[in-house]
Amino acid sequence: MSEKLIEGDGKAFLVLLLPISFLIIFLVSTWKILLAIILLIIGFNLWQWYQWQQWSQRVNPIFHQMIRENHGRLTPMDLAIRGNFSGTMAKRYLDGKASEFGASLINSEDGGQSYYFITASILGNILDSSEPVKELPAQPVAKTARSLLAPPPIAREEEPETESLPQTTHEHVKQSLEKQLVFGSLIQSELAKRLNVYSSTVYKRRNDPDFPEWSRSRDPDGIAWTFSEKAKEFFPLDEEG
Repeated sequence: MSEKLIEGDGKAFLVLLLPISFLIIFLVSTWKILLAIILLIIGFNLWQWYQWQQWSQRVNPIFHQMIRENHGRLTPMDLAIRGNFSGTMAKRYLDGKASEFGASLINSEDGGQSYYFITASILGNILDSSEPVKELPAQPVAKTARSLLAPPPIAREEEPETESLPQTTHEHVKQSLEKQLVFGSLIQSELAKRLNVYSSTVYKRRNDPDFPEWSRSRDPDGIAWTFSEKAKEFFPLDEEG
C-alpha cells in the first residue's frame, strides 16, 4: 500500500512540475518581448493622460465662463454644446471637476443630471437671502419725545397724527431712494428693505415674469423693478423705459 501511495504522489508531482517547467521556459525565452509590451502599455497610458490634461486646459476657460453664466449649475449637454465635443468627454470632465471642487450632483425630474458648483458669489447670495430683514416703523423724533413726556392722548387727537405718518414715511423712503440710486440700481438687500419683504423673497421671485408688476404693487412710489443677470442688481423699469 505504501508503494502505491508513493507512486501516486510522484505522478501528481510530475503533473504539477511539467506546467511550471513550460512556464519558466516560456518566460526565459520571451521576457524581452513581454517587457516591451508592458513598457508600451505604460507609455500609451501616460500619453493618454498627457493628452487629457492638455485638452482640459483648453476647456477650463469655457467651464469657468459657463459657471458664472449659469450661477454654478451645469449639465454635460450644456458643456458639450458650448465646446463642440462629445457628451462622454463632457461628463468625464465634469466628474473630475466635481471631485476636485466638491460639487453636488442633482437629479432632475426628467432623469437628467446636473452639477452644482458653489462659488463665492453664489454663496454670498445664499447667505444674503437667509438673513431676514426686520423693518422698524419710521417715526419723527419730536413725536417720540412728546409721547414719552405727555399723558396718553385721547382717541380723537390721534387721527391727525395717524394721517400725517404715511406722508412722513413716504418722504423718508423717497429721499432714501434718491440716495441709493446714485449708481442707478439697488442690490438685493436694499430692494427688499424698500419693498418691506425678506431678502429671500426677492431672491426667489427676481426671475419671475411678473416680478415688475409684483414689485410695483409693493413699492411706495409704484416703481416697477427688473433684475439684471449681468449686473446682479435691480433697476427701475420706469426709468429704463
